[in-house]
Amino acid sequence: MSDVDITSSAAARVAAIAGKQGKPAILRLAVDGGGCAGFQYKFEMADAVGSDDVVAERDGVRLVVDAISLDLVRGSAVDYVENMGGAAFRVTNPNAASGCGCGTSFSI
Repeated sequence: MSDVDITSSAAARVAAIAGKQGKPAILRLAVDGGGCAGFQYKFEMADAVGSDDVVAERDGVRLVVDAISLDLVRGSAVDYVENMGGAAFRVTNPNAASGCGCGTSFSI
């Protein structure tokens, strides 16, 4: 199993965003302290892959995670979900002991 993964749905969304912004198709996942459950996921489009980043690639799109955040998201998959509540990137994190209702924060 790889350290992190990105689904086809998420890769397609990243490719669409990158095309509109004229940027490389690189999505950065980071973990910050805070959120309603202790840690929160942060997504942003990246211009380049960092020297300490772990990279997952699907359909020409790269998901990058820095070494510090990787300890908290190892084994996770990033998906893009559209439902009645809206559309968003979601992380399926096997390390999370609990999460919050909004799906953007978690605890270990």
